[in-house]
Amino acid sequence: MKTYNYLYHHGQIDELIDFSLFKEKPNLLIQLFCGQDGSVLSYLTKTLLRHLPQAICIGTTTDGEICEERVTTLQSSISITVFDHTTLKTAFVQEEDSFQGGLKLARDLITSRTKLLILFSDGTHTNAENLLQGIESFDCTIPLCGGMAGDNGKLKQTFISSQNHIFDKGAVGVSLNSDRLKVATDYKFDWKSIGVEHTIQEAKGNRIYKIDGMKPVKFYEKYLGSHVSPIEFPLIVKKNGVKTARAVIARHSDGTLSFAGNLSEGDKVKIGFGDAKSLFRDPIKAMKKLHQIQAQTFFLYSCMARRRYMPDLIRFEVEPFARLAPTAGFFTYSEFFHSQGRNKLLNQTLTAVALSECEEEDSALCVKNLQIKRRSEEASYAQTIESLTHLIQQSARDYDIQSKKLEEQMNYSKNLLASHKQFLHYTVHEMNMPLSVIMANIELHEMELGKSVYLENIEVAAKSIFSLYDDLSYLVRRNQMVYLKRRINLAEYVRTRVDFFAQVASKAKSRFHFQIPDEPLILFFNETKLQRIVDNNLTNAIKYTFENEPIFISISRIKDKACLSITSHSRKIQEPERVFEEYYREEEVQDGFGLGLNLVKKICQEEGVEAMLNSSEQMTTFSYRFSLAAQ
Repeated sequence: MKTYNYLYHHGQIDELIDFSLFKEKPNLLIQLFCGQDGSVLSYLTKTLLRHLPQAICIGTTTDGEICEERVTTLQSSISITVFDHTTLKTAFVQEEDSFQGGLKLARDLITSRTKLLILFSDGTHTNAENLLQGIESFDCTIPLCGGMAGDNGKLKQTFISSQNHIFDKGAVGVSLNSDRLKVATDYKFDWKSIGVEHTIQEAKGNRIYKIDGMKPVKFYEKYLGSHVSPIEFPLIVKKNGVKTARAVIARHSDGTLSFAGNLSEGDKVKIGFGDAKSLFRDPIKAMKKLHQIQAQTFFLYSCMARRRYMPDLIRFEVEPFARLAPTAGFFTYSEFFHSQGRNKLLNQTLTAVALSECEEEDSALCVKNLQIKRRSEEASYAQTIESLTHLIQQSARDYDIQSKKLEEQMNYSKNLLASHKQFLHYTVHEMNMPLSVIMANIELHEMELGKSVYLENIEVAAKSIFSLYDDLSYLVRRNQMVYLKRRINLAEYVRTRVDFFAQVASKAKSRFHFQIPDEPLILFFNETKLQRIVDNNLTNAIKYTFENEPIFISISRIKDKACLSITSHSRKIQEPERVFEEYYREEEVQDGFGLGLNLVKKICQEEGVEAMLNSSEQMTTFSYRFSLAAQ
C-alpha cells in the first residue's frame, strides 16, 4: 500500500495530481479534508471521481487540515491511498435516530474480513455517541477511527460526502477488508480537570439545559468570561473510573449548549484545560500501541481544541508522524475510537491510525532520534505555557487540599451541631418535669403554711426559667410541628400572661398598668407563637425598666388591626435597627443571649405581624399590629 497526499487551495486539480498514477489501481481510497466549504467539497468529489471512477471517496469539512508535516486552515487536504491486498466498501446514512443510523451503517459495511472502519459524521446534528453505540451493538470487535465534521469553529453547518453525495446531516463510512492489512490505533488526551465539581441538573442526550442552577452559556461566562470560546475548555466527567471530555459543538438561542457526547442528570463535571507539558510530548513515543506495526500510512483525527489551544506549536504533533510515513487527517469536532470492545466518542484528543500491508513482522517504528528541533522563540513560548500550566495545576492541588480540610472541619462542625441539638432536645424534654414539680410544690406550701419571702423568690426565679424553657422548646420544635391557629381574645390572653409575670415585676420593683379596649379584639392566631411574642416583651420590659417605674401595656384597635403596645421607662436604645438581631444585646451587663427578640421577629415575619419600636430618653415602646379575625 502507498498513500499520496496533496494540499489544495484553488485552481484546477489536474495541475496538482498526476492521475496516471492511479488509473489502473482497483482499490483506491480517497479521503477529502476540506477546510473551505460545501461547494468546494462537492467540486473536489466530482472532479476526483470523474478522473478515478473506481475509487471509494469520502469527505468532510474541517476545523483545520493535516497534510504530511503541514497544518493548515481554509485549505483542503486530499489523501489517496492505494491498497494492494485490501478491498473497500462505502455507505452512508441519514437517519433521525443516530443509534439506528449506526446500526444500519455497520450492517452495510462490516464483513468477516473487516479490519477497520473509517467514519465521518456531521458536526452539529448527529448524536455521535449514539451513532457509535449503534455500530457497537452490531459488532463490538471492529476498530474504528474518524470524527465529526467541522466548519472552522462556526458551529453552524458542516458537510460530509460519500462518493458524489454531499450531506449536512448523517454519517458516511468506509470499511477496509483484508487478510493481510495490519491496523494499530492509539490516542493522546493531555487535558486535565481543574476547580470545583459541578452538577449537571438538566440534560437530554448531548444537550445540557442547566448546570449548578445556571444556563450552560452563563456557566461558561462565569468561569471563562464572555469573550473566551468554551471549545478549548470542555467539561470533564468521570465514569467507571475513566475521565472523558465533552466539548461544546453547538450554542442555542435559549442559552443551552450541545456537547459532542452525552451527559446525564446528576453527572459531576469539572472544567478541563490543556496540560502543556503533556501536549508537547512526542506523540510517537507517547502512543506506544502504534509501535506494533511498521506503518506505511498514518491517518490523524485530532480535536479542534488542540489546534486552537497551541496554534503556533501544533505542527510538533504532526511532524513526527510525517517523518515516518505519509500522513493525512483533519481537526474534528469529536474523535471516534475503539478500545477493549467499546466504541468511544472522544474530545480534546489526538487519535492516530497506523496501517500496513507489509508481510514482514518488523514492528520497530523508528522512535529513536525523532526529536524535532524547535526555534529558540518557540521553545521559550512552550516553556512559558508549561510554567503557566504548572501554576494552574499546583494552584488546583492547593485548592483541593484546602477544600478537603474545609470539608473535614465542616463535617466536624456538623457533627458537633447535631450533638448540641440532640443535647438541647434532651435538656428541654427533661426540664419540664422538675419545673412543674417546683411550681406545684410552691403552691401546695403556700396553701398549707402561707406565703414566704423565700418561696416568693423561688417562684419568681422559676417563672423566669419557665419563660426561657418555653423559648427553647419552641426553637427546638418549630420545624418539626404544625402550629395550628384558633380564635383568641387578645386582651384576655395578654391578661393571663400579665398575671403570670406580675410577681416577677414586683420583685424587680416595678408593676404593670394594663389598659384594654371596650370591644373584644379577636385574632386567628397560634397560641404558642402569640405567647412567645407577649412573654419576651414582658420579660424584656421587666429586665430593662428603671426601679419603681410602671410598665404600661395597652391593647387598642387601629382600623382593621389589633395593636399591642408595651412601654417601659428605660434607657434610650442606641441602635434600634439591631435590637431584633440574633445575639445582639443593648446592655452587655445584662444576662441573656439576645435570642428572644430575634425569635419574636421571625414569628412576626412568618405571620405577617407588623413590629415597631420607638425609643427616647424617657420611654421605650414595642408595638405589634395583628390582623383581626374575620367575623
